[in-house]
Amino acid sequence: MQGMNSRAEAAMTQTFIPRVFSGIQPSGGLTLGNYLGAMKRFVDMQADGGFETVYCMVDLHAITVWQNPEDLRRNTRELCAGFIAAGIDPEKSILFNQSQVPEHAQLGCCFNCVARMGWMKRMTQWKDKAGKNSENASLGLFGYPALMAADILIYHATHVPVGEDQKQHLELTRDIAVKFNNDFGVDFFPIPEPVIEGSATRVMSLRDGTKKMSKSDPSDMSRLNMTDGAETLVKKIKKAKTDMDPLPDNLEGLDGRPEAQNLVNIYASLNEMTVQAVIGEFSGQQFGAFKPKLADLAVAKLAPISSEMSRLMQDPAEIDRILARGAERGRALAAPILQKTYDIVGMLR
Repeated sequence: MQGMNSRAEAAMTQTFIPRVFSGIQPSGGLTLGNYLGAMKRFVDMQADGGFETVYCMVDLHAITVWQNPEDLRRNTRELCAGFIAAGIDPEKSILFNQSQVPEHAQLGCCFNCVARMGWMKRMTQWKDKAGKNSENASLGLFGYPALMAADILIYHATHVPVGEDQKQHLELTRDIAVKFNNDFGVDFFPIPEPVIEGSATRVMSLRDGTKKMSKSDPSDMSRLNMTDGAETLVKKIKKAKTDMDPLPDNLEGLDGRPEAQNLVNIYASLNEMTVQAVIGEFSGQQFGAFKPKLADLAVAKLAPISSEMSRLMQDPAEIDRILARGAERGRALAAPILQKTYDIVGMLR
């Protein structure tokens, strides 16, 4: 795949509308990691004004592993509520769930024929999720990256905010776009650029700073949930694992201190500061003094989101209406791109 990088630049001669696409799986349990690593950045890009923004609850990706149907419906609505409570405006951005826009799956089918088995087998997430039981993993899980490429390219998205764990999938998306363009001698799909920034794009566990904060961790004390109330947020931060040393006066002083680094990163991202600025403010202080400040900040930033999510979830019909309207707007963009793809491939219509 690396050999395609030079061709990727050559393929990008058409002018494309600056457009952002990103999505989150509605698998339940939104955490601070989802907010800082994704939602907050989505809101910032919506406010930027230089992009059209398209955000999606990727429920087709969610079912690559077993989902209880009722839980999936609830989790999709809860994720939508989380997007809106975090600041996504359904009038400014296109907001919908993936399965209501069938063009995603249709383009995904085309891309299954462009991508190569060898590419898919090299995906580290496939290896991690399938593990030693790969023979019993779903075909959908194996083909996940091709559908992700379709999610992005069905809107001719030019920029994709992603976490570190999705960089490889986005690189494959770029390779699929280049191969399609080269195979058919066209300049049709853009080569999307990753947007990776911020001090807490990878938020770590409150109990183990070497592991990513995850809703699948058996300990609820390892994470800050977006549905946690003020009292719970304070309790979890107070009990977060740290070390005995004071906060350093330089960034190098955080090396080898994963829990300290994590809490400083979280403070920096919540307060929209650099890590260096946080170090400058709290240098020499023990975590006994730092944690209450972090807790106050977390409550100020997250408790209103939790409250608004709860309010929105009391009216599921309104959430469904928002998603249906978003799907209409999404299809208005996606349908012409799919039809042009079919024309290029040679399908009658």
